[in-house]
Amino acid sequence: QVQLVESGGGLVQAGGSLRLSCTASGRTLRSYRMGWFRQAPGKEREFVAAIRWSGDIPNYADSVKGRFTISRDNAKNTVYLQMNSLIPDDTAAYYCAAQNLRIGSFDYWGQGTQVTVSS
Repeated sequence: QVQLVESGGGLVQAGGSLRLSCTASGRTLRSYRMGWFRQAPGKEREFVAAIRWSGDIPNYADSVKGRFTISRDNAKNTVYLQMNSLIPDDTAAYYCAAQNLRIGSFDYWGQGTQVTVSS
């Protein structure tokens, strides 16, 4: 079984930065792509960013391009989401997920970490 544990959320003022971490344990995830999603109260969950363990060009939601950066540390089995120039609309619970590249489904999810951006 796989466990994904997020950390790094918190309260920050608009314009500030946070770095989220997602550490994976259990079976190897080298055949998976790691993604970040977020869900604000009353809204649907939305894609934020994704990257493969093997290295490729990350992709981002338009709403975060130029402000967020996803990266990984294979040795630590950890994926990061560096969030800069935060705005109140970034307020949400952020979730890490692992996508099975063979079938496309996101098979594993973390418990989420809350990010709150004050104006």
